[in-house]
Amino acid sequence: MILGLAVSGLVAMGTNMLATATNAAGRSVLTPIGQMLYVSPLKWVIMLAPLAFILLFSFRAEKMSASSARAMFYAFAAVMGLSLSTILVVFTKGSVVQMFFVTAAAFGGLSLFGYTTKKSLSRLGSFLIMGLIGLMIASIVNLFMQSSALTFAISAIGVLVFAGLTAWDTQRLKEMYLYGEGTAEELAKLSINGALSLYLNFINMFQMLMNLFGQRE
Repeated sequence: MILGLAVSGLVAMGTNMLATATNAAGRSVLTPIGQMLYVSPLKWVIMLAPLAFILLFSFRAEKMSASSARAMFYAFAAVMGLSLSTILVVFTKGSVVQMFFVTAAAFGGLSLFGYTTKKSLSRLGSFLIMGLIGLMIASIVNLFMQSSALTFAISAIGVLVFAGLTAWDTQRLKEMYLYGEGTAEELAKLSINGALSLYLNFINMFQMLMNLFGQRE
């Protein structure tokens, strides 16, 4: 999961360097590459590509080898980094760094809680999955509505949903590791799926916090 985050971060920063420049007035402006990535119709491809990877991962996970699943995870992280590069255009760099460390601290605490708690979080998981589906539907609707109020509501509820999913996923993965059985290949694929789940929780929590507290350029 940490390697996936590192890949995403490097791709996002590299893309931002190519996509933006500073004009004579000291303001950030888009380069021709930035215009192509963020203004042209290509922006929809960049925005939806991570979702396509997730769907492909879901449908092909059982048939892929562990090495193929690992390669696809890193490819997904790179594509996600390309999509996340827009955050570095919209928000100040200091704000992005600050929210990243806030997310990391929150994620670490929630994951530690999920790992150490003796209380079963299985019931909470079902509720959170329903909330996640609701968030996805609301986000798709808001692509067309562009409502600031709905964006705020999605972000606020999203932070709570992904906070809960972080604890639940950690407990679920711990139990699968302790009590699960299978070949080395199957366990390797399980670890990759676990990394993907935790990666998505972290990235989504980070994006929601940026929408709520990030300082815009």
